[in-house]
Amino acid sequence: MKKNQQGFTLIELLVVIAIIGLLSTLSIVALNQARARSRDARRIADVKQIQTALEMYYNDLGQYPTSLTAGSNISSSTVVYMDIVPKPPLPADNAACSNTILYTYTPTTIGGVANGTYTLAYCLGSNTGGIPSGLNTASPSGIGLRSIP
Repeated sequence: MKKNQQGFTLIELLVVIAIIGLLSTLSIVALNQARARSRDARRIADVKQIQTALEMYYNDLGQYPTSLTAGSNISSSTVVYMDIVPKPPLPADNAACSNTILYTYTPTTIGGVANGTYTLAYCLGSNTGGIPSGLNTASPSGIGLRSIP
């Protein structure tokens, strides 16, 4: 008399569980990498938006603001150029960036004009869009021009 098999063997169940575990591990790793890339893309977008607001301010007033802090705005007495200066997304994604929790704006006098130029320091977790990972600066000439030592 032949026995009908009911259900799965222990080995079949262990193989399926191992495959599911492997696939879930790979998907979590891929998800974490995608999150890190999206944080870097957000940092670059933030810096470009801040630069745009600073250039509009400069075009109207002939100089850059004396200071810029996260959560404040970029405005003159009559025009708001940026309502809220953003904070970079956390975590920093790079050991060199662990102490850099904000975008750092530094106005500089050039050619006798107070606040005639600026640097905006920011940090990326990995190479993004041709901009190297680590500490970088943006200025009126562009974004990601040089790394800060």
